Amino acid sequence: MPAARRDGPFLNACRRLPVPHTPVWFMRQAGRSLPEYREARGTVPMLEACAIPDLIVEITMQPLRRYAVDAAIFFSDIVVPLKAIGVDLDIKPGVGPVIAEPIRDAAAVGRLRPLWPDDVPYVTEAVRSLEAELGDIPLIGFAGGPFTLASYLIEGGPSKNHERTKAMMYGEPELWARLLDRLADIAIAYLKVQVEAGARAIQLFDSWVGGVAPADYRRSVLPHSTKIFSALEAYGVPRIHFGVGTGELLGLMGEAGADVVGVDWRVPLDEAVRRVDAGKALQGNLDPAVLLAPWEIAAERAREVLAQGRTAEGHVFNLGHGVLPSTDPGALARLADLVHEESAVHAGTR
Repeated sequence: MPAARRDGPFLNACRRLPVPHTPVWFMRQAGRSLPEYREARGTVPMLEACAIPDLIVEITMQPLRRYAVDAAIFFSDIVVPLKAIGVDLDIKPGVGPVIAEPIRDAAAVGRLRPLWPDDVPYVTEAVRSLEAELGDIPLIGFAGGPFTLASYLIEGGPSKNHERTKAMMYGEPELWARLLDRLADIAIAYLKVQVEAGARAIQLFDSWVGGVAPADYRRSVLPHSTKIFSALEAYGVPRIHFGVGTGELLGLMGEAGADVVGVDWRVPLDEAVRRVDAGKALQGNLDPAVLLAPWEIAAERAREVLAQGRTAEGHVFNLGHGVLPSTDPGALARLADLVHEESAVHAGTR
């Protein structure tokens, strides 16, 4: 049996409990901004890298050697479970996920089979290794949200306007519901694999759902996201819900059942508090591009985020989206230290 782990600032903030300082981690903290990441991956394609346990462990651990972050994020990609069930896809550099045969009819939806733990043994192995190596630092597991995965599958790759995706959502609601229900089941199975192997929190990345109007989100997306969060409730791990451009959806994303609502940089955290029902923590939300400005500017903006975050019942400091590839790792290290130092002064005053 693994040794019992203590719940530190990250898990306690997610649960809206007192913390000695505001916890911090960064989306894409393990990734392209780190020279050691580029060296470790070399010429290994992304999806192959996501299936090599030793490499997953190494890349997940790299940022913890540089930054005083309060959580690790599992190195993977949201399309990994789709690849694992036989979807013909690849991640093309500079483009993103590309689907060989887009899913646009009932027959194609019917070919999406369930995900089983044996489909992703490398995930189980890597999470177990990380759980042993991380000690009290929690590992965050993740999956792609149903709208975002559906958009990749329907469009055949990244899309600005999600034209075909929305055409199915509006024009073929029954087929849309079947597709999202299958994707929800895949996400549930993938998240369960991670939690049962040792992940101590999960995040649902519905990255592109901000393109949906609130009424359509409630009707066509919310039931499937709710299904995912409900299926993970019994595990007792914090559940985070994040999307980009979701300012108008924050309340609905909280309704889906997350313990923590992720906020991008477009909505101040004190305004997000008003949009999200009581009983939720917030995560975010420094603009990633601010870290490309002089440090004095980034520090000032970070202090503003911390001040706004004190209006929430719980606050996990993060960027409003992932770390940009051109970010100086030294700036992230200084940012993590600043968050701890500045917030410790206000600890217990929430």
